[in-house]
Amino acid sequence: MLRPPSVHEVPESLRAAARSLASGEPILIFDAVDREAETDLTILSERATPELVRLLRQDAGGWICTAISEELRRRLGLPFYSDLLLRSEPNYPILGDLAREELRYDRRSPFGVHLHHRATYTGIPDNDRATAIRAVGALARDAPRLADVELRRRFVAEFSSPGHLPIIYAAPGLLSERKGHTELSVSLARMTGLSESMTVCEMLGDSGGARSPAAARAYAESHGWPFLEGRTIVEAWRAWSSA
Repeated sequence: MLRPPSVHEVPESLRAAARSLASGEPILIFDAVDREAETDLTILSERATPELVRLLRQDAGGWICTAISEELRRRLGLPFYSDLLLRSEPNYPILGDLAREELRYDRRSPFGVHLHHRATYTGIPDNDRATAIRAVGALARDAPRLADVELRRRFVAEFSSPGHLPIIYAAPGLLSERKGHTELSVSLARMTGLSESMTVCEMLGDSGGARSPAAARAYAESHGWPFLEGRTIVEAWRAWSSA
């Protein structure tokens, strides 16, 4: 059972970020200089709109993907993408070699299935992606009050696969296990009582790499949106989870 949030244990900077997300505004999260050293433009999935999707692809420019908790992944029975490759190895031997991850920034990627919302056409336009993202967010919001069978029935009624919305899974132990943007955003949601699905997109620069933290912070300040460093969320998580 998930622990209910205790607001007094959460720093005001995180509560302010949660209020922005809940009101339909994005926030920016920088992970760490010794990790990806990237800033992700982040929205609450259930508040996704075509305008926010357009903002992600135009102002951030990276990979738009939607994070869910390990609890929701397990209840839905969704596999990791790497596991699908390994289980297909007997028929497609090359997939076994492709599935041996050699990440330079982490020990395992959180990549999951790719979804298509059944009410959309190609799934690519901003309207289509917003529909799919918002539906994942609504499922995460409603999951605590749904039985597993009802949760899965609703999921397959709304989605098919493959599609153009990549799903990523937070680690079971969240920030005690992994400190990627997936865990940073889902941990923020859990501590502040938001629905546990965030949609993230890396902010790219004009020189072929990630946007610098200084440039990302300046962007956030120019729009009046919260900028959070990963260490702030990690420190808050340690205090919150041990209280």
